[in-house]
Amino acid sequence: MGEFDLIARYFTRPARRAALGVGDDCALLQPAPGMQLAISSDMLVEGRHFFAGVDPFSLGHKALAVNLSDLAACGATPVAFTLALALPTVDAAWLAEFSRGLLAVADVHGCELVGGDTTQGPLNICITVFGEVPVVGGKSQALLRSGAKAGDDVYVSGTLGDARLALDALRGRLRLPADLLAQARLRLERPTPRVALGQALRGIATAALDISDGLLGDLGHILKQSGVGATIDTDIAITLIAACADDTCATGLISLKKQLECVLAGGDDYELAFTAPVSARSAVQAASRQAATPVTRIGRIDAQPGLRLVNAQGQAVPGSYASFDHFG
Repeated sequence: MGEFDLIARYFTRPARRAALGVGDDCALLQPAPGMQLAISSDMLVEGRHFFAGVDPFSLGHKALAVNLSDLAACGATPVAFTLALALPTVDAAWLAEFSRGLLAVADVHGCELVGGDTTQGPLNICITVFGEVPVVGGKSQALLRSGAKAGDDVYVSGTLGDARLALDALRGRLRLPADLLAQARLRLERPTPRVALGQALRGIATAALDISDGLLGDLGHILKQSGVGATIDTDIAITLIAACADDTCATGLISLKKQLECVLAGGDDYELAFTAPVSARSAVQAASRQAATPVTRIGRIDAQPGLRLVNAQGQAVPGSYASFDHFG
């Protein structure tokens, strides 16, 4: 099977929202009136971002989901994406499952594949995604990292830490019962982009980003760009591990140290971390209900720079929790 046959068989669909899709040197997108384009790219490399031999359906899902998570963090509505794919060989069965997982997520979010490239080489997936954000009264409604204010609440969506539990278990660093591993592995390999929540938070959240490298490290980007600090309640944060919902952690199977490590520095969660004024608590909960996505208030923004960890009694929690860094 040649390159163009591969593209035609697995990745070509009729253009719907795009003015011109797959088949020419460029795709053509026409933003709706009163909209800005939001654009993000992510690369997934075998052995770095995913295990060799991972289920191709899950890999297709994750490849697009992590990009849609960036749009969610910006409050954008997905429109289209491009796919650049390097393959060691042409494996028809693998491509069928990969494209099925990829396009299933695309269909859920109304985001169409409009172009890209294929080549031979080590397995490498690069996606660029395009979304739209409204401009109201000349002002963009995009959620940014730079708007957090002292006194704001700090929230996270969904659950945190399960992807890291799965990663450690798959690497042999942690033993988990089969049912818990299967649950955690779904969070690692098939994350849920919080697109609806991002859109619902427009005009409410003062700053936002998605959690890809770990809560504290990613939250640090908001603090730096907003020129503020934060205090995080670790007793609340560690309740966000879904695998602990049935008191698994209380049995000692997963130590408190491991819980903190997974929640605070685990990465691969693809949840949203965001800030909002205390006066907006009711609006945040309404946005949570509208998006059918739970949110948890885990701390506050401080005028004093730096990130402080405390327990429920306000006592400092010791420890260093470094997030993932490709070149660290």
